[in-house]
Amino acid sequence: MTSPFKSSPYRRRHDLEAGGRSTDDESSGPFDILSTKNASIERLRRWRQAALVLNASRRFRYTLDLQKEEEKQQILRKIRAHAQVIRAAYRFKAAGEQANGNTELHATPTGDFGIDQDQLSTMTRDHKFDFLEQLGGVKGLSDLLKTNNEKGIYGDDADLLKRKNAFGSNTYPQKKGRTFWMFLWEAWQDLTLIILMVAAVASLVLGIKTEGIKEGWYDGASIAFAVILVIVVTAVSDYKQSLQFQNLNEEKRNIHMEVIRGGKRVDVSIYDLVVGDVVPLNIGDQVPADGILIIGHSLAIDESSMTGESKIVHKNSREPFLMSGCKVADGSGTMLVTSVGINTEWGLLMASISEDTGEETPLQVRLNGVATFIGIVGLTVAFLVLVVLLVRFFTGHTKDANGRPQFKAGKTSVGDAVDGAIKILTVAVTIVVVAVPEGLPLAVTLTLAYSMRKMMADKALVRRLSACETMGSATTICSDKTGTLTLNQMTVVAAYAGSKKIDPPEKKSQLSPKLSSLLIEGVAQNTNGSVFIPEGGGDVEVSGSPTEKAILVWGVKLGMNFDAVRSESTVIHVFPFNSQKKRGGVALQLPDSEVHIHWKGAAEIVLSSCTAYFGENDNIEPMDDEKALFFKKAIEDMAAGSLRCIAIAYRSYEIDKVPVGEQELSQWALPEDDLVLLAIIGLKDPCRPGVKEAVQLCQNAGVKVRMVTGDNLQTARAIALECGILGSNEDAVEPILIEGKVFREYSVEEREKHVEKILVMGRSSPNDKLLLVQALRKGGHVVAVTGDGTNDAPALHEADIGLSMGIQGTEVAKENSDIIILDDNFASVVKVVRWGRSVYANIQKFIQFQLTVNVAALIINVVAAVSSGDVPLNAVQLLWVNLIMDTLGALALATEPPTDHLMHRPPVGRREPLITNIMWRNLLIQAVYQVTVLLVLNFRGKTLLGLKHDGADHANKVKNTLIFNAFVLCQIFNEFNARKPDEVNIFDGITKNHLFMGIVAITLVLQIIIIEFIGKFTSTVKLNWKQWLVSVAIGFISWPLAFVGKLIPVPETPLHKFFPRFSQHRNPQS
Repeated sequence: MTSPFKSSPYRRRHDLEAGGRSTDDESSGPFDILSTKNASIERLRRWRQAALVLNASRRFRYTLDLQKEEEKQQILRKIRAHAQVIRAAYRFKAAGEQANGNTELHATPTGDFGIDQDQLSTMTRDHKFDFLEQLGGVKGLSDLLKTNNEKGIYGDDADLLKRKNAFGSNTYPQKKGRTFWMFLWEAWQDLTLIILMVAAVASLVLGIKTEGIKEGWYDGASIAFAVILVIVVTAVSDYKQSLQFQNLNEEKRNIHMEVIRGGKRVDVSIYDLVVGDVVPLNIGDQVPADGILIIGHSLAIDESSMTGESKIVHKNSREPFLMSGCKVADGSGTMLVTSVGINTEWGLLMASISEDTGEETPLQVRLNGVATFIGIVGLTVAFLVLVVLLVRFFTGHTKDANGRPQFKAGKTSVGDAVDGAIKILTVAVTIVVVAVPEGLPLAVTLTLAYSMRKMMADKALVRRLSACETMGSATTICSDKTGTLTLNQMTVVAAYAGSKKIDPPEKKSQLSPKLSSLLIEGVAQNTNGSVFIPEGGGDVEVSGSPTEKAILVWGVKLGMNFDAVRSESTVIHVFPFNSQKKRGGVALQLPDSEVHIHWKGAAEIVLSSCTAYFGENDNIEPMDDEKALFFKKAIEDMAAGSLRCIAIAYRSYEIDKVPVGEQELSQWALPEDDLVLLAIIGLKDPCRPGVKEAVQLCQNAGVKVRMVTGDNLQTARAIALECGILGSNEDAVEPILIEGKVFREYSVEEREKHVEKILVMGRSSPNDKLLLVQALRKGGHVVAVTGDGTNDAPALHEADIGLSMGIQGTEVAKENSDIIILDDNFASVVKVVRWGRSVYANIQKFIQFQLTVNVAALIINVVAAVSSGDVPLNAVQLLWVNLIMDTLGALALATEPPTDHLMHRPPVGRREPLITNIMWRNLLIQAVYQVTVLLVLNFRGKTLLGLKHDGADHANKVKNTLIFNAFVLCQIFNEFNARKPDEVNIFDGITKNHLFMGIVAITLVLQIIIIEFIGKFTSTVKLNWKQWLVSVAIGFISWPLAFVGKLIPVPETPLHKFFPRFSQHRNPQS
């Protein structure tokens, strides 16, 4: 799904020079789009114009509505311009009032609160800083809203209800989805079905006129009923799909976030946010509502989603207004919510545009190409049949059951002549219905909708349809370590403080008083986590990232009183943890005006900035070579034991050197030299259970797993060996195991040369991950990459499939990704690969099944029409076959669950032909068999079935009924063959697919009803048990035939390669 908003600064344009590949090659065929992820609108328009379509509204329903997309952009521009004009007008008015000395504004109480919603909305929307100051600043406003800037609202049900009644809830009206009747109307738009309905009405009128109302209405009514049945079944199927998409979109919008209520951090849905809530903001978060900044540290907001301008706005006490829908680009802070839902600009914006869930997938585009090719053949055949039958009819060569010509010039009445011509036209039009596979591109949507629903159960939320399918082609997965390959349940298991190892790490008695005090100060203040101690006693609740939580728990064990320590000093400035610098710092002012600067981060990086350490008796000793070696060895030993190593250091600073003004302070670079080492700690994060098996499964499936981590090389190596990414210690050599810095310094040519060998990258920055993805894609790989941080956004956007983490991932990372892994588990990534392959395999099954029906039905009717002027399969029968083939067939085959067999073969190449040689073999064997048997029955049926002594009319009807019955039963039996195109056992796992069994049973029951009870409508007669046995036998033979066929070897070279000139003309790129 494409975002309606202008790209933010995190996004990186598709960069050919940097290694991206052009998906927009104008020289390629219109249906040859390898990736729709970055395809241009013009490119998408080309394939639509090239497709042969009978029902555009249905065919293109789940593709991007290009016209709506342009209209949406115009609406967005208007709304943004409107908002800017209103804001400018208010500022102009305020300036006028100020000039006249009329600036007094008063808060108007509402309900239990001291200010009403209109005033809150106006203040935030128009950035009325003077009004905020009159209210007493953020503190005065929070008092009016009955909230506490540190502890938040009380947050019980009664309090939440009052706030929702006074200020509204954080939801906005959404445009309703399409009703069932709209789908019914769309299914009706098919050109061929409209022609058939007109023909049915004409046939009805003529039939009643010539044969009377008792007998004459059957022909017309039966065609009309068959058409209505096709429309209703199609609409029901389409409507059910749309409901699945609606549910998935709801899930995508439901962001979960932390708020502070009653002094503790709680996880709530964005929809449950209320005015007065205090919300912590960190880099990568989405601003969930309009609000005012309480306190911020280097807080920078990306407002491009609201203003359309890609510029970062810095927020502070002079610029405190925050707009809903914007992203935190840098820094951290807390905000007070002042407006929610429709009272925010974002709410107005989202309520005024309907989100288009349409999106092309490469398979959809390719299938439109296949459908177009088959459709042209079908139209040609139908036109040929129409001409031949009309010529034969009007020249007197078409005879009735008794051998008399149906038309005699000058003798046959006009009504009979028109009736005969209409019957011929309906046959020709019905051939078009069967021949143009409208359901083929929609089968992709059906299997994707089914897969997406099932993937939700497997903890994967699909944001872009095409990713679901592209995952089947993935050749490599670049995975993060923490939380994906490991459990993300960290604990401090080793610690070095002073000049010795502390064992166990929480043994406070081994720490000197000064060292203990500084350590606790650093742990409590240099964190974005929190510790909550319930008033009535009970367990301490620690919140924050897994690393922060582990360090805070360690601090509590050392005797830290979190709130007391934080109240003893004032935070001057914060440098939030940065994945580029791999450290974070804080400057504190103590009561005696002393300044402490605390740093925490990657052990060897912080250690390199340390010039001293705490020795015995609280003495600060200079860091000599021997001691530096001791600490480096400690880091290596911990890393070799797969521990994450973090160093904590501090330095004192002169108060007079600290910048005074807020502006200067926000730009102050915290001093990071001459640090005193306080401690080095080792955090254990165990490997996830089953991750080794998941990695092995990928390797068996031809998908190479690479680990990209910010941890040091030794930790990365230990975890990679544990997970099975590295086979042995012998593999742990450069470039298989490489540091991000080394890879970064390679030239482009060196990167491309070594990238195939790289399995583990340690101490990598987000930019290294981007370079790795680009180098792999340039080497022809289809790359899936996992990411959770804001800085991962370019790599997620650049990769063929971006996988963000549902638990640890920031909103920016999720927005740039294609699939969200809800449990952050690598095993879920592997399940996505299975589903991706399943999508492709299911489409191929459906194509094989559908083309067999197409080929057989077309050849039988053409040969019969040309040779005898009569067709054994009439319009109503063909419509029933079309229903089995299109809607019911797609439902049965497109919803096959994935099997382990899919993971025992290499990835699906994106340029591999859709119809493989194995499919051609299966398809041709079945089609030749069906055509041969049914044509023999058509021309020799009366003799073979012993119908010579029956009346000519009855014998003809029995023969045609048996042909129709055998043909349908052949399709039912062949549906089983289509389940396993390359496996001998076609019944494997059949009991698990209840939908398949149900559809086969329904088709069989309806076929029996058609033959035995409603023959008047379908121009069939009842068959005796022997004739039923013959029909079943003809159908059954397709099973042993398929078994024998699978023993015939096929060349590995795709069929189109044997016709190079055609291949080049068809696809210049392949």
